[in-house]
Amino acid sequence: MTEEQLDFYKRLAHALALQFGSSCEVVVHDLETKDPSHSIVAIENGHVTGRKLGDGPSHVVLEALHAGDAKLEDRPAYLTKTADGKILKSSTVFIRDEAGHAVGIFAINYDITILRAMGDTIAEVVGTEPSAPREPEPIVRSVADLLDDLIEQSVQLVGTPVALMSKEEKVRAIRYLNDTGAFLITKSGPKVCKFFGISKYTLYSYLDEARASEKDA
Repeated sequence: MTEEQLDFYKRLAHALALQFGSSCEVVVHDLETKDPSHSIVAIENGHVTGRKLGDGPSHVVLEALHAGDAKLEDRPAYLTKTADGKILKSSTVFIRDEAGHAVGIFAINYDITILRAMGDTIAEVVGTEPSAPREPEPIVRSVADLLDDLIEQSVQLVGTPVALMSKEEKVRAIRYLNDTGAFLITKSGPKVCKFFGISKYTLYSYLDEARASEKDA
């Protein structure tokens, strides 16, 4: 991002935080950073998620860094959750340069935990048949937590404990990690190798297979 862009979004973040109060976290991520582990360049009311200036990315940021401009779309008003159980209403907007390339992310995370509990109570009183709740997406505090979360999701996707996974299932799990940008995280390779019980060479082999199947799809 240019200095002018960063200055504008910092001021906008500050104004929105003042407008909506201490339950409203506003975050600016730099997608052009050389170190994805420190993507937050501005944050207001960071106590909502427990993050601070210089902290690492969310799932959305990693996916954006990995996917490229063609697949990036703004995401307004979706549910997320923090490690300590807060439910947030989040919106993610991509900041673009003059050529249309995504250079940053402007995100709003509003703590609706109490409001949602009140809404559920009201719905029980005035509603009829309950509908299935939508599972909020996690917001993590550090890149280490994010990598652990992505690895756990890869195992859930395959549906088999890692000790019982076949080669094909491990390739599928590795493909998920690659698609979500997990390997952009510093020192993610050794941790993934240790978790799946494979060598560095085998990891590269599985990545090649995953990327080849992606091209054939």
